[in-house]
Amino acid sequence: MANLTPEQRESYWRYNVKLTTTLLVIWFVVTYLLGGIFAAKLNEIVILGFPLGYYIAAQGSLAIFVIEIAIYARLMNKKDLEYGIYEEAKK
Repeated sequence: MANLTPEQRESYWRYNVKLTTTLLVIWFVVTYLLGGIFAAKLNEIVILGFPLGYYIAAQGSLAIFVIEIAIYARLMNKKDLEYGIYEEAKK
């Protein structure tokens, strides 16, 4: 791991916490608000024969979660390179 100054560590950690919080808020909104609380209202909209609320609860929240994992990995890899943090491969 790179030798980071305390300021760099603090900045890196703040970025990580902010990114994680943002992604979790998005997931919460999709999963619990759209897929749960507002599902009945969204079920009035039908797409390809499925009520939208049902689709969001059954598939949408999972799809959002997988997309968020990819976004998190990509952004944190970018931040790691910016700070000179590299994972060493184990042999």
